[in-house]
Amino acid sequence: MSLLTAEQIDPALAVDRAQERPGIRRRRGANDDPFVVKWAIILVAFAFLALFIVLPLINVFVQAFSKGREAYFAAITEPVAVSAITLTLTVAAISVVLNTVFGLIAAWAIAKFQFRGKSFLISLVDLPFSVSPVIAGLVFVLLFGLQGIFGPALHASDIKIIFALPGLVLATVFVTFPFIMRELIPLMQEQGTQEEEAAILLGASGLRTFWRITLPNVKWALLYGVLLCNARAMGEFGAVSVVSGHIRGETNTMPLHIEILYNEYQFQASFAVATLLAGLAIVTLIAKAFLESRIGKGNRP
Repeated sequence: MSLLTAEQIDPALAVDRAQERPGIRRRRGANDDPFVVKWAIILVAFAFLALFIVLPLINVFVQAFSKGREAYFAAITEPVAVSAITLTLTVAAISVVLNTVFGLIAAWAIAKFQFRGKSFLISLVDLPFSVSPVIAGLVFVLLFGLQGIFGPALHASDIKIIFALPGLVLATVFVTFPFIMRELIPLMQEQGTQEEEAAILLGASGLRTFWRITLPNVKWALLYGVLLCNARAMGEFGAVSVVSGHIRGETNTMPLHIEILYNEYQFQASFAVATLLAGLAIVTLIAKAFLESRIGKGNRP
């Protein structure tokens, strides 16, 4: 009785060994491009990033410090600038908290349950991606403005939404609420409901199951979504511009304050405030890379 060779047992091994023999050409892989082509593509990518991202970012900092450090710190510490920075942080904090709560609830409902209208709800999640932020701001003006649908009733009750903090929060929440949900829904759907069902069968309540099973499983994706939501909230311009009224020291966020300074030819001051948003972008990039690595490790078998 003859023994079978390794090549007879595993035909793929026979092909690999045949390709290693002299005179037999190895099959070309998907990434086996010529050396010149590969490096040409890499250089084009780096040149594009340097021209349209790195150089403008460097120019922001160069222009901000063009008149020295004293002028830089004077620009970011003047009362109007401090008010814009404070308002931006306040609006972003409120919006992120609201979107985190709503995003968790909506993602949990969409990923873990089957119900009528589910596809419609998913479509609504993507609505801010397809609507211009300026249109979103205009919608809130038409709803809550003095001449809007609810405007007279709000005015009679002395409740101010448009040209005030509530209007800024509403506009920011609208343009940022898909970010957290869009990070959580695919991950929750991939994880399934087996662990939650097992916890409930063992006697755990729904709330306990959420805190001990669901939330720990999605914590890195949740932080990733919060990071993106916060970055967009602090840099939002279009919707906030419509509902703010551009009242200096009251309703101007950092992007609006930068625009006003630039239009008034106060270039150094505008770039100085812009460095704060640029610094946020750099911190966001670093945190994004860290969270992506954590999410990748968490998804490995």
